[in-house]
Amino acid sequence: MTATLIDPSTIPAPQQPKPLTEGRQPRGILIALWAFVVIPFAALLGAVPVAWGGWLSWTDLAIAAVWYLVSGIGVTVGFHRYLTHGSFKAKRWLRVSLAVAGCFAVEGAPTQWVADHRRHHAFSDAEGDPHSPWRYGATFWGLTKGLAYAHMGWLFHREMSNRERFAPDLLADKDLRRIDRIFVLLVAISLLAPAAVGGLVTWSWAGAFTAFFWAGLVRVALLHHVTWSINSICHVVGERPFETREGDKATNFWPLAVISFGESWHNLHHADPTCARHGVKRGQVDPSARTIWLFEKLGWVYDVRWPKPERIAKLTR
Repeated sequence: MTATLIDPSTIPAPQQPKPLTEGRQPRGILIALWAFVVIPFAALLGAVPVAWGGWLSWTDLAIAAVWYLVSGIGVTVGFHRYLTHGSFKAKRWLRVSLAVAGCFAVEGAPTQWVADHRRHHAFSDAEGDPHSPWRYGATFWGLTKGLAYAHMGWLFHREMSNRERFAPDLLADKDLRRIDRIFVLLVAISLLAPAAVGGLVTWSWAGAFTAFFWAGLVRVALLHHVTWSINSICHVVGERPFETREGDKATNFWPLAVISFGESWHNLHHADPTCARHGVKRGQVDPSARTIWLFEKLGWVYDVRWPKPERIAKLTR
């Protein structure tokens, strides 16, 4: 029998993993980032003296609360538990609505946000993690520098997480590609719509300005720092009742539970990332999980990955 010879050039090369990053963020994005981080932060610092001077009304508080709720749930339920981890499935109109609401938080377009977060889970507190507070070591000064980097410093020095590697499903979704393209418009709506509401309710330019300040700038800044605290504080300070992957230092930090919509129950999340509820113990308030529960009751979401007692027991230290 004659052996069949195979031309080596016809053998497909082994599939190489895509690189972690796509390169440095463009200068235009960096400039915009400075604007959308520094300006709201300056507004947050000025909030107390402005409020003391009488420029804060119940109308401003009501508008700010509504926009904080919508944009916060957009990030925690939409960007995080749904698009990143697939904790449930949703009808198309809700999928689009949650992605749009997440953009109102001004934390980045959906595909890049998801790619960054999936990369964080793949390399949590190890080399490759885009924002680990332990990157400079466990000494006092190393951890101090690391906390600053994890909180917001990484945004200004980051290599863009490779979306083709970490978020190919989102890149293949035509609705999400459209939302990515109109992200700048959605940011403008997030900042200007509260001002329009304030102006119409009070029928004054002063009402529009104060609503822009409180429900636009201050609301965005507060939500930013709450979100960033999950990356920094919740990897250093708090309790670790559940077993995570070796080296992963995610913690539970109860003081942030309500204003983070349950995201600060971070230890369980890293122990069981696809779980729809992060606060699984008695008394652990988790508004995001309650929102998902309501959506499920209304028939808007399905196949929700609720915590299973046997799974929680297995993860408990």
